[in-house]
Amino acid sequence: MSTIRDATAAAMRAAALKRARSAAPDDAARHGGQVIQAGSSSFAAAAKLFDEATRHSTVKLYAWCRHCDDVIDGQQLGHGQLQGRRDAGLQRLAELEALTQRACDGRPCGNVVFDGLAEVVQRHEIPVWLPLEHLRGFAMDVEGVRYETLADTLLYCYRVAGVVGLMMARVMGARDAAVLDRACDLGLAFQLTNIARDIVEDAAIGRIYVPLQWLRTEGIEPEAVAEPRHRAALARVAARLVASADPYYASARQGLAALPVRSAWSVATARGVYREIGRKVYRRGEHAWDARARTSGAEKAWHVARGMALALAARALPEAPRAPGLWQRPDRG
Repeated sequence: MSTIRDATAAAMRAAALKRARSAAPDDAARHGGQVIQAGSSSFAAAAKLFDEATRHSTVKLYAWCRHCDDVIDGQQLGHGQLQGRRDAGLQRLAELEALTQRACDGRPCGNVVFDGLAEVVQRHEIPVWLPLEHLRGFAMDVEGVRYETLADTLLYCYRVAGVVGLMMARVMGARDAAVLDRACDLGLAFQLTNIARDIVEDAAIGRIYVPLQWLRTEGIEPEAVAEPRHRAALARVAARLVASADPYYASARQGLAALPVRSAWSVATARGVYREIGRKVYRRGEHAWDARARTSGAEKAWHVARGMALALAARALPEAPRAPGLWQRPDRG
């Protein structure tokens, strides 16, 4: 019976993928393109560098991630974030999990975001546990988890960003475990940068992602993180986050050579843009949160050019082992 069920499920997934490709192949990609342009100018600039097929899958995956994030936080495209009630967040999470599982099973959802995810999962053979693990990161938000150590923070980073790196690596054709490690490392670096940039904004709604040990060292109570009197001390905490991201950015560069050249170009560009955001947070010190740290159009253009140079240069560099001491993704074994 299990063999019959497996064969039936596989046939359903194949049929769903065929429908997604033939009925309205551009709807999810068009929607995803609009979402990524409105939600993240940094990732939108990098996504344009992919070949068309990879770009379509990328924006569909981004649209699903953005949708889930927005639903959990009661926001739209990352804006209007609300604390809300925990039970309401748990209900929204359960609905997202059900729809995500349905999409990954190949069953139509009647929702462009989840139907787009279904196509990406099937086309690139993404393990179902990866999207579900991503939702476990949102569960940590809903449950109000606090993080005692950097390792605790990195587990959160892994779920909300590292597994996205793993899914994106598969979209780009990577299957080798060592390359997947580098993709996960880039996700960790991105999220550490996000946390440094958004410390005050997150704290204002009760979200604390920085290690509590670091706050205690600086004499900052978690409930007082957003208070202006702590800006100088908070700048030192942010500097530690930016410094903690650097080894993961460095590790991610080693994975470029294994990717198709246009994919490597896009990844190198996103890596450069986001790393620069972290450096701006560091340079601004206690004024880092006076205005949101971002890169200008000219800076993005420079990173696009530099990204191509890095993508080409990576092919000539000798392969280096992953640095010892870096946090290890739990699915690696």
